[in-house]
Amino acid sequence: MTPKPFADPGRSEALPNAGIAKAQPQAGAMNSEKPPPPVERLFPLVLRSRLLLVGRETIRRSRSRLHFVLITRDLSDNSREEMLKTFRHYPVVQHYAGADLEKYFALKGTKVIGFKKSALAQTIYAALKPHRINKPFVKAAPKSEEPK
Repeated sequence: MTPKPFADPGRSEALPNAGIAKAQPQAGAMNSEKPPPPVERLFPLVLRSRLLLVGRETIRRSRSRLHFVLITRDLSDNSREEMLKTFRHYPVVQHYAGADLEKYFALKGTKVIGFKKSALAQTIYAALKPHRINKPFVKAAPKSEEPK
């Protein structure tokens, strides 16, 4: 047997395309990236780990342990402004309705909840961050007087 004149040493004679890798999309696969899982799957863990603060007064008293505040979309405008003013140093997220909080946390009639500082609260906040309604608080730089 005589070898073929232009035979590639990395290629097998039995499989002519074995040495060439082709990127062909599969018929059923659109995109390999999956959407992130919903944040609601973490809410039962919040209840079990007792990281939930319910009600305005409880949240006000627990500011040192507070990571962020979640208010519902059906909260009145006056209450919303009061919450933004009271918790201007903390992230305030407006998402879900009161019925959603009842479904996820078994809290009837609750419109304001807080999450205690934890890695779990950080993960939930990262997922809800697009719904943040207040800007991060930045201390104003002290005015320096120019020497005369």
